[in-house]
Amino acid sequence: MYDQMAANKWKTVLLMGVFILLVLAVGTVFGYATDFGIGGLIIAAVVAFAMTWGSYWYSDKIVLSMSHARPVDKATEPYIVNTVEGLSIAAGLPMPRAYVIDDPAPNAFATGRNPENAAIAVTTGLVAKLDRLELEGVIAHELSHIKNYDTLVQTMAAVLAGTVVLLSDWMVHSFWWGGGRRRSNDSGGGQIGAVIALVGVALAILSPLFATMIQMSISRKREYLADANAALLTRYPDGLASALRKISGDTTKLRAANKATESLYIYNPLKDYRKGFNSLFNTHPPTEDRIKRLEEM
Repeated sequence: MYDQMAANKWKTVLLMGVFILLVLAVGTVFGYATDFGIGGLIIAAVVAFAMTWGSYWYSDKIVLSMSHARPVDKATEPYIVNTVEGLSIAAGLPMPRAYVIDDPAPNAFATGRNPENAAIAVTTGLVAKLDRLELEGVIAHELSHIKNYDTLVQTMAAVLAGTVVLLSDWMVHSFWWGGGRRRSNDSGGGQIGAVIALVGVALAILSPLFATMIQMSISRKREYLADANAALLTRYPDGLASALRKISGDTTKLRAANKATESLYIYNPLKDYRKGFNSLFNTHPPTEDRIKRLEEM
């Protein structure tokens, strides 16, 4: 289990490094292909920084609002709050704010830039359909995301992916409106300009796909790591395994979920999205594989 945790951490670091290189590559090619020169790289850096800054400070509020989550305390939902509090103490974490989403579909997510500014949201369906040990497994999983700064990593991945898509879209529009044409027609630079334009077109088309795949891979690695940490915290991996089996087998659709928030949930709430070719872009690893790993611990 510890080997799996270490491997997932290194793979995430590697993937984030590849992600950053992709952003820089797209920015550089964008600049040379559209006559911005080094300005393309500067634009990429500025856009990435601005989006990261906004996401860092406000992502938790945005996600909770989008999910229609309401705050709870011991007076309104003592069972939920006491469970979060007890496991937070065991994990050595500040107690995150507790929220409830009024929805019959069983699911949960964590958000926040660090353990001191974190929140955990569970659906009413999760509380109603899971027993105590199963609920503890889910809460422990979300606390592990907080402790491992997964919510911050996933936010950064989403921002980098958004930056790549934005730059690629600008590049396509620049080519469409004749951007970079002067560079390709410069004296002695026709062939070089044509090659740069070709590379630019290829990156504009393929980089959003690569960015999405890297983002999905990062999310999957963090899910495995959070499962392993949750098993360590509760000392009962079967609880989380049973919870995942119930959640994945439930047919109720989570109304508040969308493509922007799906990666945060313990189980992909867009159930139809995991099938066929689209499974390549699933933010979560196969549930059967997660359950198998937990049962082998």
